[in-house]
Amino acid sequence: MMNEWFECKVKYEKTMENGLVKKVAEPYLVDALSFTEAERRIIEEITPFMTGAFEVSDIKRARFAEIFESDDESADRFFKAKLVFITLDEKTGKERKSSQQMLVQASDLRDAVKRLDEGMKGSMMDYTIASMAETAIMDVYHYRQAAPAEDKE
Repeated sequence: MMNEWFECKVKYEKTMENGLVKKVAEPYLVDALSFTEAERRIIEEITPFMTGAFEVSDIKRARFAEIFESDDESADRFFKAKLVFITLDEKTGKERKSSQQMLVQASDLRDAVKRLDEGMKGSMMDYTIASMAETAIMDVYHYRQAAPAEDKE
């Protein structure tokens, strides 16, 4: 069974650099099998980083065909890219266009385009980048297999 991506918005009170406390809603991307699991996982993932109360205010499916992540510390933003693939219909001989969303972790727009092109090098399909925009996504949490419970005697 293939997992899906869910965008989970977390509301909490954040202390800003100027010392003021402000209510914020930050989106995170979670790889899960269902909305229920996505909520459970985002709570599990962010609880160690939260000092006060928080709530998961929204969960929606996020349709990303691929996610290109980076270990580079300067790559601290996520960009959503819409790629248009051009295929040839063998029966009619006409070009057919289809689009897919990709998520790219990068430091800025130029870096995102570069990282996307690098990630797509192995693709045999021709594509064009129809759009690329910075998202508010704070982090991406991949699915992890739970460790097996040890037998208790």
